[in-house]
Amino acid sequence: MNKSLLFAGLLSLAACAEPSLTKEQQIIALTLLAEARGEGAEGMQAVAMVIKQRMANRKQTASQVCLAPKQFSCWNGRSKTDLEYLWQSPAAADAIGVVRRFAELDPAVIGHADHYCTVDIEPFWAIVQVPVVVIGNRTFYRLNQ
Repeated sequence: MNKSLLFAGLLSLAACAEPSLTKEQQIIALTLLAEARGEGAEGMQAVAMVIKQRMANRKQTASQVCLAPKQFSCWNGRSKTDLEYLWQSPAAADAIGVVRRFAELDPAVIGHADHYCTVDIEPFWAIVQVPVVVIGNRTFYRLNQ
């Protein structure tokens, strides 16, 4: 086999997963990339704070929060393998950075918001809610007080 072809194949395989992160961290990072990669590090950090707030509210792990049915639309009907293409996104480095700082994130920055949506929509659960903050293209709400 051609050595350069083998090397290229190994590089491609390495790009499909971020081995320096734990599985839990990978789930968070893939959630951030799927939900907010177009919002930059600030937007992904805000989504990470929602994950962290839900963890506190529900006494669950990040994976339990992210993978719960109908909580983060990126996981609806999808597996980790389905989202691994996101490691090739230009925003992947920012998502990894946010995940590595996850323990330091303070949900008070987003008013302890536990829900969000894009500014263009108003889901049924947001109709009678008052937004706590708008960051980028996302409106954040605190439903569980």
